[in-house]
Amino acid sequence: MEYRNATLKDIPGITELQLKYHVSTIKEEDKIDGFVTTLFTEDQFKELIQKENGLAIACDGNKIVAYAMAASWKYWSAWPLFQHMIKDLPNTNYLGQTLSMENSYQYGPICIHKDYRSSKVLPNLFEFSRKQMNKRYPILITFINQINPRSYTAHTKKLGLEVIKAFEFNNNQYYELGYDTSKKTPGATI
Repeated sequence: MEYRNATLKDIPGITELQLKYHVSTIKEEDKIDGFVTTLFTEDQFKELIQKENGLAIACDGNKIVAYAMAASWKYWSAWPLFQHMIKDLPNTNYLGQTLSMENSYQYGPICIHKDYRSSKVLPNLFEFSRKQMNKRYPILITFINQINPRSYTAHTKKLGLEVIKAFEFNNNQYYELGYDTSKKTPGATI
């Protein structure tokens, strides 16, 4: 398995994986195993790659089997949910710090092909992404829809993210989670 930053030539494979597991296109029987809720365009992936270097992928040979997104709050500020989270940063404390656009970044979504779940792909991809972002930010922030228990369990039990608070946005209930980017990911082997 290879873990690396995505390049522009990887966008078609990332888009294909995203569509397979997006909440609007996923097979109903696959939803129980997790899904992604934000649909990204090829231009948004391109910007994430070129301006943030924030799209980590896992490849099995030539096949992209997972991706994890991570970027500055500035990148995410175009989406209403992230605008809500940015506005709330000064009201949020984690690791003894008040969160800001300077000391934290947004991680996720992450998407893993179901054939590679319950393997080392999750901790290794998270670890690769964490190492890239640790150079710029001490705190990782993410959110998980409360109707996605598989993602919640994976991030809290397997990766060690901590719930900071719960919040509501657009009639959906979310957990906000944090992670100290100076800590190696539990279970990672890279």
